[in-house]
Amino acid sequence: MLVRRMGYFSPSLSIKTSPFFSLLTKTPFPFHHLRPIHFFKPIHTKSPQTHLFSMNRKTHFTTSAAFLQESTNTKTLSSRSAKKARRDAPESVLRHQLDQCSKRGDLQEAIRLYEEAKLNNITLNVHHYNVLLYLCSSGSGTEGFGIEKGFQIFKQMGVNGVAPNEATFTSAARLAVAKQDPEMAFDLVKKMKSFGVPPKLRSYGPALFGFCEKGMADKAYEVDVHMGESGVVAEEAELSALLKVSSFSKKADKVYEMMHRLRASVRQVCEETAGVVEDWFNSEFAAEVGLQDWDVRKVKEGVVKGGGGWHGQGWLGKGNWTVVRAEMDSSGACRSCGEKLVCIDIDPKETENFANSLVKLACEREVKANFVQFQDWLQKHGPFDAVVDGANVGLITQRNFNFSQLRSVVNKLRQMSESKKLPLVILHKSRTTGGPAQHPNNKKLLESWKKAGALYATPHGSNDDWYWLYAAVSSKGLLLTNDEMRDHLFQLLGTSFFPRWKEKHQIRMTASRDDGLKLHMPPPYSIVIQESEQGCWHVPTLTGDDLEIPRQWLCATRKKALHSLFRRNGESNH
Repeated sequence: MLVRRMGYFSPSLSIKTSPFFSLLTKTPFPFHHLRPIHFFKPIHTKSPQTHLFSMNRKTHFTTSAAFLQESTNTKTLSSRSAKKARRDAPESVLRHQLDQCSKRGDLQEAIRLYEEAKLNNITLNVHHYNVLLYLCSSGSGTEGFGIEKGFQIFKQMGVNGVAPNEATFTSAARLAVAKQDPEMAFDLVKKMKSFGVPPKLRSYGPALFGFCEKGMADKAYEVDVHMGESGVVAEEAELSALLKVSSFSKKADKVYEMMHRLRASVRQVCEETAGVVEDWFNSEFAAEVGLQDWDVRKVKEGVVKGGGGWHGQGWLGKGNWTVVRAEMDSSGACRSCGEKLVCIDIDPKETENFANSLVKLACEREVKANFVQFQDWLQKHGPFDAVVDGANVGLITQRNFNFSQLRSVVNKLRQMSESKKLPLVILHKSRTTGGPAQHPNNKKLLESWKKAGALYATPHGSNDDWYWLYAAVSSKGLLLTNDEMRDHLFQLLGTSFFPRWKEKHQIRMTASRDDGLKLHMPPPYSIVIQESEQGCWHVPTLTGDDLEIPRQWLCATRKKALHSLFRRNGESNH
């Protein structure tokens, strides 16, 4: 299945007033009696004042300098001593030892350290408890011993008045599911808000997957609703589990809903999810579900309203589904059923909002004046039909930067452009002044691009990714780069708009001895789950990249839909 130091002190805390006692007995508990521990700083006594009029100036300055040096040395020694004292404190030593147990997955040693700490009256904080609970709830600890010990530790944490955090609740929920109790796991998540702890996606995992594995569809939907109310968005693993339990429970409307949620948020599915989808279409129940005669006008209106690629009117047709793995030809026609996929438009307002968010993020992470200067330059020289990630192109299949390769690509893009305008080349300043850039031919090339307003050198210390991406988005042009755009910087851009924009605008490149440089233009169709007006479904998988290996699609059709499709294609041919 797809899955994914502050202490608290209460002078009169007992198990009956513990927040965890309250949690386990479902009794509301006021949290205000807990107050943070404040660690007192060492008090330094003041040195005797130096009497200025009891000595000459030379003596005074010598004494003052000596005093300052001594004071600095004392502070340095004091700081080092304090650090050493903190490092050697029993609580710190225990933390380090438990962290090592976590790395090794050594539950037995962690429990031994825990019992020893209790005997020695060492105060445990939330980190200590979380490591112990994590080990008890992980794969190595989910035997009977680990589960039992985990709940004992969880209870002791409450007795000691240590406030829980999200990791605490998540580990406790995993313990609950390990003993086959997803209801308890869900109760724990629901209690998080009352403790001022916002749940995360992983907090819901134990309950959601637990209910799905038990076939308890309605309870799984409850968890899904609670996630939405908490502002937590389900990802592929969660949607795949909900799709599977809906199929198992013969809830056709829910299967349809999950298919469209996968379409909207995941777009391309992994092999495990593809298998779940395939099982649904191959089931006897799926053959019985659907409208025999549907309102064609409403379906067409749904397609227009949704922007293309789906209609949202429910399952169309009846009868067995034919489910095969297929590929698309260069025009986007399915090689199995002949259905032609569509290119789903992007709202221009979305593009504008995305460009604005790019500026905001770039100005937060770059020198703002530098990026604003680039915006002004772009306003003067743009827009461009295409933008080139110069460093990526110049270094593809090469150890040293290859200006000849970059020139060849720039010329190809210029020839392809309707306006015959040079594309914009983004290069870091160091690439335009040092190394191969010093060669006379390369100098001449760079100078020609600069005079044409087709070269921008990003300043020292900048990340040129922000520059070429913003230039392409704001120009509404194509972007040539083999950068997969998956690192932290691009994760900041979210998973809603950016993947759709990249799919429609990114040109990729391959180089070989036989074929030389080859540009791969964006596909003329959207690589996303598509539902046709005849009721056919095409689900793209992550198998294949359409460069060296064709992407694999799941093609699901019915006989009536195929007859309708072939008739329509025949009419269009005449």
